[in-house]
Amino acid sequence: MLDFYKGKRVFVTGHTGFKGSWLTKILVMAGADVYGYSLMPGVNEDIYAEGFKEPSDNENLYDISKVDGSIHSCIGDIRDFEKLRDFFDKAQPEIVFHLAAQPIVRDSYKSPRYTYETNVMGTVNICECVRASSTVRSFLNVTTDKVYQNNEWEWGYREDEKLDGYDPYSNSKSCSELVTHSYINSFFRDREIAVSTARAGNVIGGGDFAKDRIVPDCVRAARAGEKIILRNPDSTRPFQHVLEALSAYLLIGKAQYEDYGKAGYYNVGPNESDAVTAMKIASLFANNWNEKIRNCEAGSVLSGFKQLGIDIQSDGGPHEANYLKLDCSKIKTKLKWAPKWDIDMAIKKTVEWTVLYLEGKGSEAMEQQIEEYFG
Repeated sequence: MLDFYKGKRVFVTGHTGFKGSWLTKILVMAGADVYGYSLMPGVNEDIYAEGFKEPSDNENLYDISKVDGSIHSCIGDIRDFEKLRDFFDKAQPEIVFHLAAQPIVRDSYKSPRYTYETNVMGTVNICECVRASSTVRSFLNVTTDKVYQNNEWEWGYREDEKLDGYDPYSNSKSCSELVTHSYINSFFRDREIAVSTARAGNVIGGGDFAKDRIVPDCVRAARAGEKIILRNPDSTRPFQHVLEALSAYLLIGKAQYEDYGKAGYYNVGPNESDAVTAMKIASLFANNWNEKIRNCEAGSVLSGFKQLGIDIQSDGGPHEANYLKLDCSKIKTKLKWAPKWDIDMAIKKTVEWTVLYLEGKGSEAMEQQIEEYFG
């Protein structure tokens, strides 16, 4: 599949984020001509919400990935239409992946206006760029599994279920879907610009330094020698490794480029057995981490770390969905996509990446896992 992207002009919004950095690394390794538009790497979204845009020395996967010298990168806010349009016109892309977003549920309660501006008007802005383009053939808007009205059902949501996210983040992504649907009906269908949305579940993997996410919280606890703190241990989500979701995005981008009829709305998630609780995720991480500690050699990077435990402390935070699953039959049937790594492997690879990163080999670890997954 990756051979398809060799020499293609690909535009990625949000390329400095967690998913965006992995996607950009894959595209660079595939030989694509990549144009990335995003916020400065490592800067917290809440800082942008307050209007401060100073460079940050926070850990971030984009710098770790070492792709900056291999792509055309523009640091900008997706809300800044003029800057986005100028860079988009320069790129003249064939394929567009829209990942730029305010992605944290809790932050959306703190900064709802910023969340809607970024996630809704940001979608309008990139759609306007695509509408004015004469070169784009394939456009994918990446949203979330949280776009659905969540009824706490025990079965997975399908693509034709009602879109009505509860919190500002989820709802803004529902709106992003509707914006995309309108642009398809109003502008893109007559020009045969293939447009899809991908509604992915929770992604995990090496290099995610975001706050208020279960696996980054596990990594921070391990590095600090503290217990993993769980707010909602019984919360169930369709967790998957980031490379699983990205493989689906890349497949959609390719499939609809080659066949307009492949465009559509796709759920992207793990097999049903991998929709697990936060407690399960934390336990798997702790077991993998503790095994690494037990087996490490004296003087190794792990030799000073402690065994990792778990503590449950509800903090009475804002509403978050308790139970959420996806039915991914459509993408499996229509595009022949299927997950490769189950949740056990996803956690194992995350811990492996973390150890290699602590040894100063984060970029090399990305390359190894990409080659392993797509090889």
